[in-house]
Amino acid sequence: MGGTESTATCPECDGRLRKTGTEFVCEECGLVSGEDVIDRGPEWRSFDDGTDRRRTGAPLTRSRHDRGLSTEIGYSGGAGYRSRLTGRKRRQIARLRREHNRARISTKADQNQVYGFTEIRRVNALLSLPDSVREQACTLFDSAQSEGLLQGRSIEGFAAAAIYATCRTNSFARTIDEITDVARADEDELKAAYDALNRELGLPTGPIDPTQYLPRYASKLDLETAVERRAREHVTALHENGSIGGRNPSGVAAACLYRAADEREEWPSITQTDAAAVADVAPATIRSTVTTLENQNR
Repeated sequence: MGGTESTATCPECDGRLRKTGTEFVCEECGLVSGEDVIDRGPEWRSFDDGTDRRRTGAPLTRSRHDRGLSTEIGYSGGAGYRSRLTGRKRRQIARLRREHNRARISTKADQNQVYGFTEIRRVNALLSLPDSVREQACTLFDSAQSEGLLQGRSIEGFAAAAIYATCRTNSFARTIDEITDVARADEDELKAAYDALNRELGLPTGPIDPTQYLPRYASKLDLETAVERRAREHVTALHENGSIGGRNPSGVAAACLYRAADEREEWPSITQTDAAAVADVAPATIRSTVTTLENQNR
């Protein structure tokens, strides 16, 4: 019964059995007399011409300087295995591991890239950003290094700036303060690196839309969806009246949430201090935007 068709007969009606998929079905009465669930094809897959048998290894990634293609001499997994190695053999493996690492990262440019990519992966994980942001940030860092922008500037600053620029271009609302809180670069280093990236590479970044901050700030302030929806209407009204230019978009979002929560008594209210703390701005920033909203509604 291994072929497409079979000459075997049905045990019920003596009809001919035909293999359909993994089952043997009688053509006369439809009885399923057996099945062959074993996949007898090759254990490898190829989407090219069917002759490439490569099927092992981790996928390529931009977050490593060698795209993840290099090998590593690891450490033995158990104490029993280590006990079977003589001292001379262990020293030999340690030397091989050391020389292998030196050959894998042979130039100063590779060392800087490894350090920068490591910092990007660390910041990306602490900010709970998706892997796509990490990959794009590493690509941006690589482009900056290829253009010679790192000379005389902080590697940590460029790693943080790459994360910030990628968030800006992909509409992930992250402020500079949020990034510098977890990065090894300060605000001045990040801004200097970001200015260089924006100037030399022409990043497609425009003004930040305050609505990008609304869902996260509403969650932190424990506000309902109705409050967030009303705050979005306030942001739209400020946009239409041209009142957002020159204002901190993070502060605008927090002020609109405060105004929306304060409009109706049945909605949970928050203080201006609470809203300012979430957006990391001064309470005066919240009051200024709220005053603008009140003047527009008169």
